[in-house]
Amino acid sequence: MPRTITAGLDGSPASMTAAGWAAREALLRDVPLRMVHALGRQPYTPRGQVPQPSPSRDEQVRWTDHMLREAEAAIARRHPGLRISTDRLTGEAVPALLREAGEAELLVLGFRGPGGAAGFLGGSVAQAVVAGSRWPVVLVRVGLRPEDEHQPGTVGSGAAPFRDVVLGLNSAAPNDTVIEFAFEAASQRAARLRVVHGHSPDLSYYDNGGDLNAELHDELTGQTHRCLSEALEPWRHKFPDVEVTEQAVIGKAGSHLVEASRDASLVVVGRRRRRTAIGPVAHAVLRRATAPVAVVPHD
Repeated sequence: MPRTITAGLDGSPASMTAAGWAAREALLRDVPLRMVHALGRQPYTPRGQVPQPSPSRDEQVRWTDHMLREAEAAIARRHPGLRISTDRLTGEAVPALLREAGEAELLVLGFRGPGGAAGFLGGSVAQAVVAGSRWPVVLVRVGLRPEDEHQPGTVGSGAAPFRDVVLGLNSAAPNDTVIEFAFEAASQRAARLRVVHGHSPDLSYYDNGGDLNAELHDELTGQTHRCLSEALEPWRHKFPDVEVTEQAVIGKAGSHLVEASRDASLVVVGRRRRRTAIGPVAHAVLRRATAPVAVVPHD
């Protein structure tokens, strides 16, 4: 199977927003777009409406085929040169989507947006896919517009530069898989890469009133900058076209990444494959970020 950008659909506005982002990403990478729906999942019910009784398999197949045809037609109208395919998946949503993630360059799902749990086919499905995937998964908030990924000032032209790609990096244990993903995303967008690392010092480091001693603050920040620079140096050489800024901050990394997402085209965070749950930083970013979030598993 050729490499694709794959979007999971359920008929909801969130999944259609994700499909639109996936289409733009496929064009950036010059790969086909694949849109899928798992038959083992109840069709989307708009908020406020009563879920209908479970449809028969024939009814579900007809609904799925209609939904996928409508989505394909909508994407094709916006991107006439894009190669698009659709497919019905058998089985329950989580294992079906995890299989798709293993065949794709990226799996893209929708979510409700800041303050809400990830919402593709219900929060539990999105979180289970992110936590279980051995391959990158991108979550896209409902209502994201193409222009939201670009810097303001050139409305409607399509020529405005992309906003920064933001990388949340653990300077104590930087991972090349996560770093490479972020550099490639920035290079594809001709965007700046902003690397953010948060450091939370011991309570014993605080002086009167909870203020961090200025000398210690400078020492901690300097150590972090050195670690970041060493980790990033080989990737600067590999991607000389990518401008890189480093932001070492005091405090919880998740909060700083959420703040950085307000002016980003993409936020990239890592997740250890051996863990069966989403880590606290990734969880905070997924719940509250305004930009699309790429979760990149690593060993």
